[in-house]
Amino acid sequence: MNHRLRTFAPVLPVVAVIALLGLPLTPGEGGAGPADAVSGLVVLYCGIRLIRDRSRPLTPTAVAVMGLPVLGLSIAAMGASSPDAGLSGLGRYLQIFVLVPAAVVLLIRDRRDFRLLAWSFVSLALWQGGIGVKQYVTATGASYQGEDIRAVGTFGPTDVMGMATVVSFGLICALALALGRNDARQRAVAAACAFALLIPLALSFSRGAWIATAATCTIQLALAGLRRALKVAAAVTAAGVVLVGGFGVGTTMLQERIDSITQVTDAPDQSVIDRYTMWAAATAMWREHPLTGVGLKGFPEHRDGNASLALSSGSDTEGAGAAFLKQPLLSPHNMYLLVLSEQGLIGLVTLAGSWLALLVCALRGLFRVHRAKLPGLDCALVSTGLLTWQLIDFMYADIGGPSTVLTAVVFGVVAWWSLVGATAEDRPTATTPVPVTAERAMSQ
Repeated sequence: MNHRLRTFAPVLPVVAVIALLGLPLTPGEGGAGPADAVSGLVVLYCGIRLIRDRSRPLTPTAVAVMGLPVLGLSIAAMGASSPDAGLSGLGRYLQIFVLVPAAVVLLIRDRRDFRLLAWSFVSLALWQGGIGVKQYVTATGASYQGEDIRAVGTFGPTDVMGMATVVSFGLICALALALGRNDARQRAVAAACAFALLIPLALSFSRGAWIATAATCTIQLALAGLRRALKVAAAVTAAGVVLVGGFGVGTTMLQERIDSITQVTDAPDQSVIDRYTMWAAATAMWREHPLTGVGLKGFPEHRDGNASLALSSGSDTEGAGAAFLKQPLLSPHNMYLLVLSEQGLIGLVTLAGSWLALLVCALRGLFRVHRAKLPGLDCALVSTGLLTWQLIDFMYADIGGPSTVLTAVVFGVVAWWSLVGATAEDRPTATTPVPVTAERAMSQ
């Protein structure tokens, strides 16, 4: 056991960040949580290691890709309505998209570390999903259509996307591990975890998470090969029949929620109307300030001046141990439009450009290991899957809430594969493991 701890010691602080997201939060608590505090310590720990080792850990390409968002963020921070808003907004964006991802890249040494993080995502998803299923069965979840049945895990009704996000990440990692070239036992366990996570994902009633997960899993299956895709598709169909017919997961409310996905234009509910109204408001802000936007954290201040009367006063939240609360609508629930409205074209190009570069590099590494039948297909599928899910989900959601720090870890995991891991090799399985630094991996 001590040997295993020493083997994975550098990456264990990142595992701790993931594990802390399993702790219960105070009802109504939002914003930064314990995991955010530990993520700051992870960045500090990584900095100390760099100073101690006196190494040049990242290539110029990696620095350029990961540092690109800093340009747009700095300009948007200077255009904020107040210095406090600018600094706090800049700190949050740097935490999620620059500092924590960079620390994760530097602390992952090889694919065994990477797989440990992937299984950590799966473990957190099983924990949160188990709590969510219990909430649905015992009617102790968040309020949904007058009943406390919405599965939200430990995140509470103010962050209803929290559990859905965690479960989606876990399901994507489990599917990737099942499609990889690992031993049969590990693939079987991963496949069982993926099927188990379908239940809490359904009970989250999150349409955005459903769409992003379905699209991502389809892409993962296609990238893994046609034969595997057909086998897994048949297994998923069989599992769906068992869940719906045998266990009665397909409730009337769930069916109505699924049907509502196709009714967002014909007969939208109030949540969809609010979302469309805020999207229009964000677009109007951008038209007034096309290059630099209205400044970081400027959307709430400019919202009412650009939104129509169709916008409601807020969303009602209740249940899961929290009292009734009218939650204000302070963002457009679309990451691209949030960046466009607050940071303008400069911010969107730099931030989304960094994400696109990571996606291209991740796919290039995936095709490399797939064509040559090299080890690491599971890592490639994890990275491309997580990034694909996040980029799709950003069309329906943005950053905010305690679960946001997990997004930072995701970008770090993706960046490691895209910029380092696709050409790195696993540590030799000897009695004394030989550490592989990011600099050494990149030179291979």
